[in-house]
Amino acid sequence: MADVVDLLFLPSISHHVAWVLMLISLTQTQNIVVFQPSFLTATGPTVTALLLGNTSDISLNVRTVSASNTTGSVDSPSCVAEVTQWVLTREQVGKTAVLIQLKLDKSLHLCGENETDTECCPKPLCVLETLQVSACVGGTPQASLLIQAKIHALLMPDYAGSDNSTVISNQVYHPLGSCPCDLTLNTCDVRCCCDKDCSIEDLKLFVSHCFPGPFGGQVSPAPDYQCSVQSSENSPDWFPFLCVISPPKNNPYLGLFYQGDTITFKPGPSFQRPVFTPTVQITYSQGSPIFTLNEQYFTIPRKLLGQCVNSAPVAFLKNFKVKCATLLHSCPTESPLQTRQMDFRINLKNGEGGEVMVNVTDEVAFDLSPFISSTDAVASSDEMLVCENVTLALDYKFYWEGNGITRVKLTRTVGTITLNSSVWAFFLTVVLTTRYSAVFLNGEFMAEPNSGNPGYQVGYPVIAAIVDTSDNNTGSILRTSINIWKPVGDGLCPTAEKKPVLFGENSTSGCLLPVSQQNLTLCNFLRETVASLQTALIPATHVAKSGNPDPLVMSDWVNISFATLNSSTTMESTSLCYGIPSHQHIHIRSLITGLVDGVPQREIQALHFSYSLSTWALGCGGGDVSPCVDPAEPQLFPITSSVTFTDIPVNTGPPKTRFQINFTEYDCNRNDVCWPELAFPITKHYTGEPYSQSLAKGLILVFFFITASILGTPWRQIRQAWNLVAL
Repeated sequence: MADVVDLLFLPSISHHVAWVLMLISLTQTQNIVVFQPSFLTATGPTVTALLLGNTSDISLNVRTVSASNTTGSVDSPSCVAEVTQWVLTREQVGKTAVLIQLKLDKSLHLCGENETDTECCPKPLCVLETLQVSACVGGTPQASLLIQAKIHALLMPDYAGSDNSTVISNQVYHPLGSCPCDLTLNTCDVRCCCDKDCSIEDLKLFVSHCFPGPFGGQVSPAPDYQCSVQSSENSPDWFPFLCVISPPKNNPYLGLFYQGDTITFKPGPSFQRPVFTPTVQITYSQGSPIFTLNEQYFTIPRKLLGQCVNSAPVAFLKNFKVKCATLLHSCPTESPLQTRQMDFRINLKNGEGGEVMVNVTDEVAFDLSPFISSTDAVASSDEMLVCENVTLALDYKFYWEGNGITRVKLTRTVGTITLNSSVWAFFLTVVLTTRYSAVFLNGEFMAEPNSGNPGYQVGYPVIAAIVDTSDNNTGSILRTSINIWKPVGDGLCPTAEKKPVLFGENSTSGCLLPVSQQNLTLCNFLRETVASLQTALIPATHVAKSGNPDPLVMSDWVNISFATLNSSTTMESTSLCYGIPSHQHIHIRSLITGLVDGVPQREIQALHFSYSLSTWALGCGGGDVSPCVDPAEPQLFPITSSVTFTDIPVNTGPPKTRFQINFTEYDCNRNDVCWPELAFPITKHYTGEPYSQSLAKGLILVFFFITASILGTPWRQIRQAWNLVAL
């Protein structure tokens, strides 16, 4: 379909360009001027048009005109300017062309009830008028442009955001917030009874179904054992001795959303200004930035977060290779497209107390097809703009040994680009694709990043490999990665990317696959397509046991076990397909094999790769029946992938008996009720202070309890009964 569109679109473009070129030739021959286009309809505050021809002595003016009620025609062109609410500007874009722009000098917001500003719009249809732009020479009109302006006011929300920053209270000293369920600004949230946006009528609808607990704004009241709650009238007998004194701010919800982490400021290198500090010995490790002699980050152009930046730090032992596309309208004059060789001769810290200079070599590219994806139309030699020594590629090679850099080589590729500087050059652009790369070589071998030394570190990629038996059956190992889905943009599988599996981090992700009724008639082909998409995530046969495996030692690698997919032979209808491997699961089992400097060292013991099958059928509910009516109308089906890490427990003692496993009544670690803690804090289960002190305080507490029992209500009742018996 795309090819058909291109074939239909190219003749229309060629016809339009030929017509425009013929119009320019005609205006130059007859020495006249014309507006292109000659009539416009404006729905926004900016209008743009072109004036073609001999524009050397042309003056422009704008005025408001009206149509005749009888003939319907507008006023004839005039060279008398009028005061309007439009600002006219002109820009010479060529020898025979002027770019004309009209901009509305008025605010488009709707007037309020008591607003006195004359610049606002009194009604939704803010501007409704006809403008005439006249091109004059010596007071005689040569051409005119009619503009029908019909512009509506901008409707702003009632609670438009302000530029004032919101002051958020420190959650360390506040339980949750005033109303945690208030999620929508200036709107009543259903079942949120503490939402101040809810009116009395709104609350009556759900007052009996409010969110309970602190998340609904109902912080639990103080318990009865608080000393501040009881009064002398209703206090029990034990109250004066056993009540608890605790401030109101000390509650179980205090700082529930507070992480408690503190960040200590450490002065670091600056990208712009030099830091005048004593020279610091820098030792490189994997992932650490490379520094120049003046304590600055060593930067080169790189793509970060999907965008190309001109200055990005280079990390030690981190290889990358990116491409950046740039639209060129004129010759570049600044870095990184226009550079000098001396700009790259920089002294770097080698990580071992010395320095190393970047050695630069220039290469000239005569074939620009790998760098230029589109060119200008053919123009005459006097309309060509030649851009010399444009930087097309920067390829760095860092040679390292141990924790230092031994030498750095840069290959800079330059070339000459030709641009079209004719009248219509601003409609045609050159797309320049530049390349930037950095590789770290240990001798002549490229550095391979590790994920630990020796055990895996949490958050680092899981290392996988493919056993290559094509090289004389030597069984060499080619490193690769295990991936899961990384949806970007529209979330569709054809445009989705992959992200590596990180050790110790469980994850689930997926993408959407468009499937139509025609696809469901070919179930076997659909199953194979989905299976190929899922299998492409794991292009490996082995996984590394440790974080720094040896590619020449097979004992450092573990075979990946794959679950087999059984092909379905069941008779299937034309509307659904069975056995689609829509979910892929990766199960990784790890084990702590020892300690290095007190840090546990984890190894991967096994990796299992399996599928979950599902049945796909078109859903035509909710009023959307187009996928079931149109056989080519697609519907989106999810394809997911997940990874789970399981720690194998280390057996550190003899197996437990049946009594130890089943009888947990007195096990404080496995039972909610712990009877040995009944005499807390007298027993040794209390570890808040020395046992001797807790025992002494406990005995004093028992003494006060006995005294309260004797002096309280029970003893008073006994004395009254004794006195009655004595009388």
